[in-house]
Amino acid sequence: MTKKILIVRTSSLGDLVHMLPAISDIARHVAGAQIDWIVEESFAEIPAWHPAVHEVISVAHRRWRKHWWSPETRAARVALRKNLDARHYDIVLDMQALMKSVWLVRQTHGIRHGLDRRSAREPLASFFYDVKHTVNFWQPAVQRQRELAAAAFGYAYEGEPDFGLGRITEGVEIRPYAVIMPSASRDDKLWPEADWRKVFGRLHEHGLDLKLLSGSPSETQRAALLVAGNPRGEVLPRMGLTDVAKVLAGARIMVGLDSGLTHLSAGLGRPTIGIYKASTPVRTPLEGPAYTASLGERGNAPSAETVLSAVDQALAFDVSAHTDLPGGNAPV
Repeated sequence: MTKKILIVRTSSLGDLVHMLPAISDIARHVAGAQIDWIVEESFAEIPAWHPAVHEVISVAHRRWRKHWWSPETRAARVALRKNLDARHYDIVLDMQALMKSVWLVRQTHGIRHGLDRRSAREPLASFFYDVKHTVNFWQPAVQRQRELAAAAFGYAYEGEPDFGLGRITEGVEIRPYAVIMPSASRDDKLWPEADWRKVFGRLHEHGLDLKLLSGSPSETQRAALLVAGNPRGEVLPRMGLTDVAKVLAGARIMVGLDSGLTHLSAGLGRPTIGIYKASTPVRTPLEGPAYTASLGERGNAPSAETVLSAVDQALAFDVSAHTDLPGGNAPV
């Protein structure tokens, strides 16, 4: 018998990646689960990667809020309401627990589950759920989401997190390059240029080229300055999330600031090093089946030497785990 489930989690990139193991758990433990997922339009590719997601319902809250009362936005919101009004779910699970997600939950039909007021980031959100669950706030995000899903559906999860990203990794060959994410939306997350260049030098010693990611024009400019005059470094053009994910899936290693793409790399099973400077890895450490290192802390960035040591460890781990790379030889 089909059990219709609606997941509400609209953003952001890293948070959506942290959600994926909970979706795998639901699919494994809930017989007949048919999972739909409401997500922000710019991230709609992420739920679609997971084989257990039946339908992705996109919203444009980030775009709408700039022109909330314009005719176009009002028409889009009416269309969304009609879409949700025509659907009936057994369980609606808000895994965001913010007032902006509650706005969506209130338009749905089904038993509404979410966090209680002691567990939610915005406690007011808990008043709009039919069933409320307690989940410890100060724990890794992946574990927190898995616990909430298990509480809502009445099962006990076990085992390492399964991100369900086989559609991305299948058939992708590991190549001799490193992906670098040196930019962030906030300047207080940035790491010194001199330290980045030390990391680039170590990666070159391991025989790796560099592929730098960027988003905005200012990020692209920063990345270009970092590899100026470096014949083995390139700044990749802006791409869709699926194309970026495939680049990450083919990398020997990824080194990046605490960003959604760095968390995606870990979820894809690539050795990944995250540099934390303005946030804490206590709640959002890198998690994945390969080597990960979440270095630094809010107000205390890791030294170049610490990151270099992690690079060596990550590449050693990858050699032991992958000795059948293209060409038949283990990487150096």
